[in-house]
Parts: sequence; C-alpha cells; structure tokens
Amino acid sequence: KKVIDLGTPKRGDVVVFRYPRDESIDYIKRIVAIPGDTVEYQGKRLTVNGQPLQYSGGEPYLDPENMRYAKRYTESFPADLGGNKHDILNDPDRPSASFPTERFPGFENCQYQNAGLICTVPPGHYFAMGDNRDNSADSRYWGFVPDKNIVGRAFFVWLNLGNLGRIGGFE
Repeated sequence: KKVIDLGTPKRGDVVVFRYPRDESIDYIKRIVAIPGDTVEYQGKRLTVNGQPLQYSGGEPYLDPENMRYAKRYTESFPADLGGNKHDILNDPDRPSASFPTERFPGFENCQYQNAGLICTVPPGHYFAMGDNRDNSADSRYWGFVPDKNIVGRAFFVWLNLGNLGRIGGFE
C-alpha cells in the first residue's frame, strides 16, 4: 500500500519501494523508464526510447563512501520524455561493471551485451537506477520494480542514520 498516492511515477522521480527480491527491505532509486519504454545503458550513457539523455558538467567529486574521485554530471531527459534534470556520479575512468546473467522476473525483456544492456519495461513495472551509477545495485542487476512494490515518492532525506558523514560533521 502506498503511503501517499501521488499518482503514477514519472521518469526522473525518486521513489521508495520494496526490494523485489526481499520485500522486507526498502530501497530508494530514481525511475529512469516507465512501462513500455525501451531503456539502453551502454558506455555509462543512458538512452530511453532511442533518445539519449544529455550530460553536462563533469566536475571532479570526491565520493566520501568509497574515497574515490568520480565526476558529477547533470543528466537531462529530453523535453518529450519529461525534461527532468538531476545530478549523477560516474567515474569515466572506471570500467563498466559486467551485469549478472541470472534470471529475474521479466529477464526475457532484456539483452545484455558488452557491459551494457537494452530492456523493454513490461506493463506494471519500472526501471530504477541509483544516481551513483558505479556503486548502485539497481534494475540493471535485479530487474524491474513492480508497481505494487512502490511505497511513494521521495521528497528529501531527513536523516540517514547509516551514514551521518553524508550530512556534515559535528564540531
């Protein structure tokens, strides 16, 4: 059951959902493709319905979780796909991860190739990705998010008790 029903998730929305492999665990990720979309992730670039997302920026960023430098980009959906803009982290010098070939519900809708993938999102499901692309377990690895698993849209992080360093330190 959704906490607050805010309508149908859109591309670019950050949502909280029950992890499809263990519904006792909540995840928070960004919706990058909706039912019926074809999503491609190749060379660390995202394409939805044949339209590549635009990337700007690329300034250095120290990822405090992994103590590695990455680059922060602004990723933009084309206007006819919602026009949403958001920041992501990507390390262009780090090789793309290889995706598992284990089966998940809807696996037949995906083709994995050369450290990339192409998937068509089935009805009633979404494709979700983390904004820290090199360090995110997401739909690329465990499949689609069923609509019934979506709890609601995230507005902000109030307090991340698991990683207080991300919100600043105490003096």
